[in-house]
Amino acid sequence: MNISLKDVKEADQRIKSVEGGVRQTPLDESGVLSERTDTSFLLKGEHLQRTGSFKLRGALNRVLLLNDEERRKGIVASSSGNHGIATAHAARAAGVDVTIYLPDSVSPLKLANMKRLGANTVLVPGVYAKCEKAAHEAVASQGKTFFSPYSHPDVVAGQGTIGLELDSQCPDLAAVFASVGGGGLIGGVGSYLKSLRPEVEIIGCWPENASAMHQCLERGEIFEAEESDTLSDGTAGGIEKGAITFPICQQVIDRHVLVSEAEIASAMRDIAANERFIIEGSAGVAVASALKTASDYRGKKVAVVICGRNIDLETFRTVILDKVI
Repeated sequence: MNISLKDVKEADQRIKSVEGGVRQTPLDESGVLSERTDTSFLLKGEHLQRTGSFKLRGALNRVLLLNDEERRKGIVASSSGNHGIATAHAARAAGVDVTIYLPDSVSPLKLANMKRLGANTVLVPGVYAKCEKAAHEAVASQGKTFFSPYSHPDVVAGQGTIGLELDSQCPDLAAVFASVGGGGLIGGVGSYLKSLRPEVEIIGCWPENASAMHQCLERGEIFEAEESDTLSDGTAGGIEKGAITFPICQQVIDRHVLVSEAEIASAMRDIAANERFIIEGSAGVAVASALKTASDYRGKKVAVVICGRNIDLETFRTVILDKVI
């Protein structure tokens, strides 16, 4: 599976041409972190995207490419966070009916956001895996289209538009740091940048507690990797069998960095203190990884994808008060 420059360029035009579509996000230097690391430490502000995360890019690209029958029947997703909010927004922008299956423990704020965007929501008792099972059963019985958060070429091409923007905003980047869950973000960004400038290092970033794709890449196959609780809930979870992102990640990721929960929390505090941004744990993973390896990039320009801001306020408060264990 290859995501071409043409795929990404067409996606970029598509998702920015509709009302309520994707906005180009800034690439701004953090003066404090640049000074501390002796790099040009650049923050790609995907937390400023509509819906508060990069996920809108892939969701909107895919929904805009549905055929007439798929649009008429509607779409289905399972999510407890950013993917659900992005899919709901994309469906509303395209005038498509969407049903999202959620764990009954979902944050009331996230549930309210999805409903406000016009999504039909179904709460499923138990763990997230039961939501995904219920969503697939609905697809099988109703003939609707399932929206994977990462394992579809239109989704990966949509996320790749971040790479397109990075290339135009800073053509002499040395490295890009991106957190990895299912691999759609780094797969899209890496595919675009590597096609143009193979010398740019693509750095995959994981929490030590939840590094499923890292473990699968290390073994050379997709398997059910063991994970534990992490602040980076947006990247947690296994990799589905046959995921198209697995071979893409094998091709584009140059380096793996794993960080502890304490390092993630410290990075989130750094961004709050110095940039006045609330960021979620998965964004903290990328910042922490860049800080951890900064000595390898002295005098160079590095971009860190701040992938989202959708964090529960009480969790963020715990991080800020340095009470993360």
